[in-house]
Amino acid sequence: MQTVHTLSDLRAALRQHPDWVLVPTMGNLHAGHLGLIARARQENVPVVASIFVNRLQFGPNEDFDRYPRTLPRDAALLAEAGCDLLFAPDEAEMYPQPQTFRVLPDPALAGILDGAARPGHFEGVCTVVMKLFQMVRPRHAVFGKKDYQQLLIVGRMVEQFALPIDIIGLDTVRAEDGLALSSRNGYLTSEERAQAPQLQAALRALAMDARSATAPEQILKLERQAMSRLDQLGWAPDYLTLRRRVDLQPPTAQDLHRGTPCVALGAARLGRTRLIDNLEC
Repeated sequence: MQTVHTLSDLRAALRQHPDWVLVPTMGNLHAGHLGLIARARQENVPVVASIFVNRLQFGPNEDFDRYPRTLPRDAALLAEAGCDLLFAPDEAEMYPQPQTFRVLPDPALAGILDGAARPGHFEGVCTVVMKLFQMVRPRHAVFGKKDYQQLLIVGRMVEQFALPIDIIGLDTVRAEDGLALSSRNGYLTSEERAQAPQLQAALRALAMDARSATAPEQILKLERQAMSRLDQLGWAPDYLTLRRRVDLQPPTAQDLHRGTPCVALGAARLGRTRLIDNLEC
């Protein structure tokens, strides 16, 4: 695997092949990331992974400074997984001047759920992903479904800007007890780690209970009950909700009658650690 740190070296390396598949990451890799690499390899073109902790998507009181930077370990894992090229720029290389031009996603999609809990987050995500797309010019890009809202927003951005990129979503990789793998799981204490699967269990219960709902009012009641139960277990939930997969809007009575594909999504803080998860239903 070749590792480059500058845009000029990246472009020189990319010229070796006409097509690439991109796996964007912020590093501190785990088995979920390696699953993205394995999926990328199925496209039968070389794989380029990026590692960059993007300041633009962190709020002023979030964990940018303490987010784990583990580049030597990450590079070894990527090489073992069959990645062909690693792009690991520093902040000065990625943003050589203040990034005053930004990508503003549709607030109807990006201003809800995680976008409401983390103002400006998806603006930062879209800006850095657009910049990576322009730097790499991949034919395909692979993202995990754990960040369900992010995947939908990136896909919509690609559509609206007519980018010639195929966005591939990979199912969430989980630990044996059901916890979605995340770099932030490392923040959990041993006691919190034992409690962490409760978020996925709460979403599973919400999705199951919602199967018998026939009106939006019933869904709202189920969501409030799910939030209350998680709160009683010691969590601080931002949201537990059932939404349409296509646009993350609440299902209407007609949607419930027709069985429109939905997804249960949740975000909650356990101690100092904020976890997200989802379950398609």
